[in-house]
Amino acid sequence: MPRLTTEGTYTDSPPPGRSASHDGDEDDDLLDRGRAKAHRFLHGFIDFAFQGNVLEIAFGLIIASMFTALVTSLVTDILLPPISVLLPLNKNLEEKFAVLKGGPKYKGEGGYNTLKQAQADGAVVMAYGFFLNRLINFIGVGMSLYGMAATYQFFSKDPIIKRTVKCRYCRKSINEKAARCINCTSWQDGREDRLF
Repeated sequence: MPRLTTEGTYTDSPPPGRSASHDGDEDDDLLDRGRAKAHRFLHGFIDFAFQGNVLEIAFGLIIASMFTALVTSLVTDILLPPISVLLPLNKNLEEKFAVLKGGPKYKGEGGYNTLKQAQADGAVVMAYGFFLNRLINFIGVGMSLYGMAATYQFFSKDPIIKRTVKCRYCRKSINEKAARCINCTSWQDGREDRLF
């Protein structure tokens, strides 16, 4: 490969102190190091991707998304229709809205029958029913996941729900089984009080 000399010209000869055969060894050495780094990177990625924890997280996310869809259906299709019948709502809870500013086709009191109709007309609406639907859905998913975690913890020795207490000295939350505070490193068994 041609190289630039100090005089500003190009030459095919090796730099002073190196032989022509040394450049070929250097190129081979560079390629070998590149292959070794690529090989190590690939195997490191494979070790990481197929490690037990990553696969558990992937399966957990898939199950959580299916569980969330199931609880959403339970709340939307099973729980909210009876609430709409029991309370004088006259329609599904998610269809409740308030018109803040009517669109061009707004006719005053009772001008829009559905939320989509109001939005299509360009009205400014506050969709509080949709928000309440999402809130009830969130509470349902949270309570269901907590129930599943508590059930799993009951049958397993592996704790999912980690109980916390306040540190006696710095008042930050720590694990209830901790011997020392992770924040201020004080002992939780009273050793700090006995020293003084």
